[in-house]
Amino acid sequence: MGRMSQLTPEDQARLTPEEREALAYYGYEPQPVRHEPRFPLLRKLLGPFVALGALLLKFGGVLFKAKFFFSIFISAAFYVWYGGWWFGIGLIVLLFVHEMGHVLEAKRQGLPVSAPVFIPFLGAMILLKEMPQDAWNEAKVAIAGPLVGSAGAAAIWIAGAIVDSNHLRALAFLGFLINLFNLLPVVPLDGGRIVAALHPALWLVGFLGLLGLVVVSPNPILIIILIIAGMELWNRWRTRDHPELQSYYRVTPRRRVIMAVLYFGLAILLVLGMEATHLPRDVLR
Repeated sequence: MGRMSQLTPEDQARLTPEEREALAYYGYEPQPVRHEPRFPLLRKLLGPFVALGALLLKFGGVLFKAKFFFSIFISAAFYVWYGGWWFGIGLIVLLFVHEMGHVLEAKRQGLPVSAPVFIPFLGAMILLKEMPQDAWNEAKVAIAGPLVGSAGAAAIWIAGAIVDSNHLRALAFLGFLINLFNLLPVVPLDGGRIVAALHPALWLVGFLGLLGLVVVSPNPILIIILIIAGMELWNRWRTRDHPELQSYYRVTPRRRVIMAVLYFGLAILLVLGMEATHLPRDVLR
């Protein structure tokens, strides 16, 4: 005699009282019939796709409207058109790693921050939705980008040495150059935010240096940065006596030394990295 759990509801309904008593005597209790799902293998294979579809339905509006995806694809298209696949994709990776350094430090400080936004031929940027507590914390967010970005360029250099690839060496050189450029003590760049923890007067030094660079080697991008730097420098000069700003830029001597060692030490290492990875132009042709 079969178990009650193996009987259909129709079979259970047709049982006589004597049969029910006999089954109960042997410890068999009526249980609902559990039908095995049809096509179990197909259901398992489609499971991840169903979960992905549910995720897209829930967050699709945010994902597809994000400026991050749009900007990264547009920038990648420009860079690939300009220098080929290895240059375009490699440059996007270098910029992304650099910006993620800023994002990680901002998140560590509990600061709300946007995803990286890429701007063709101008690089990439993140937007802090809340200012750090003081110049020291702002400098840490600023220097995190070049630190992580330089580590990424160094990893590409090591990979290039292992596989003996001049393209990877050239990308490493480009990465070192990008991060060194960002260390310029000009207000709109990372370096401008870093030297604010050393002394805001260094902004003037950076501005004059950038002005000289524009005179010697005019470049549309440098001119744009120079204009933005001039406007920002003038605005900060006008508000220099504001009590809140004076408190914001007050940094202890110990922290100034730490930031100075990181700043100038990284700049020296980047120069050495560029020298080690520099290749003649005809090598990549």
